[in-house]
Amino acid sequence: MAARMMPGAPVAEAVFADLGPRIDALVAAGHTPGLGTILVGSDTASAGYIRMKMEKAESLGFTSPHIHLPDDATQADVLAAIGQMNDADDVDSVLIQHPTPPHIDFDAALLALDPDKDVDGLHPVNMGRLALGMPGPVPCTPAGIEALLAHYEVPVSGHEVCILGRGTTLGRPLALLLSQKRPTANAAVTVVHTGVPNWADYTRRAGIVIAAAGVPGILQPEHISPGAVVVGGGVRYEGRKLLPDVDERCEAVAGAITPRVGGVGPTTIAMLFRNAVEAAERRADLA
Repeated sequence: MAARMMPGAPVAEAVFADLGPRIDALVAAGHTPGLGTILVGSDTASAGYIRMKMEKAESLGFTSPHIHLPDDATQADVLAAIGQMNDADDVDSVLIQHPTPPHIDFDAALLALDPDKDVDGLHPVNMGRLALGMPGPVPCTPAGIEALLAHYEVPVSGHEVCILGRGTTLGRPLALLLSQKRPTANAAVTVVHTGVPNWADYTRRAGIVIAAAGVPGILQPEHISPGAVVVGGGVRYEGRKLLPDVDERCEAVAGAITPRVGGVGPTTIAMLFRNAVEAAERRADLA
């Protein structure tokens, strides 16, 4: 029997339905939310992502101030742009598009960002807040995966989750998130990676497997138990071609699985805007 599909679009729609009245309340209080974006260089894919996010922001009623720096922008130019966004009263949250050109130190740029305006939830202050269970912006893809599992009523609390991948944008924060004491989390979380020779022993044991390695096709049918819930979080791009971590043949073994396209992606965008609305509510004192 083929696995039940868990597309991300219905999850994202539910999130945006919740955000609509909150955005209306902000505007009624005289505070139009603002999501600022910074793009360095002329990478076509990055420009497309920024354009999509700006269009979505405007459709939701946000302002979307944007700074586009050229390929030869210096580190000082980037830090100046971040400082401008930090100081702007009409900007509640900021997105620094990654990757930046090789000569730009992205970590230094991230450190320069006001943590309360960090819409991606990746600033070290916000990662620390996550580790301590304190309020703050949560990394978008991990938050989207938690929301996706909750939407499809996948039992997580008290169950074993295995995360394949330990990256700072997905695997590590997701482990922190799903181990917290909350009805949609509270799991026994194991994190494995390609440096663990027998990592498949752990994925086969878990009822929920989340691929977050960024290694195309790393999770094969023999790496999961029959009926397991499988979430494909990690991807890699070759040009415009998306290469997911989860081999499509896993559909024949899994009980439920995210689709190759349209799984975690829509939920990540939805959580970015949830972070943006929450930042605006904090600054408008409506939180």
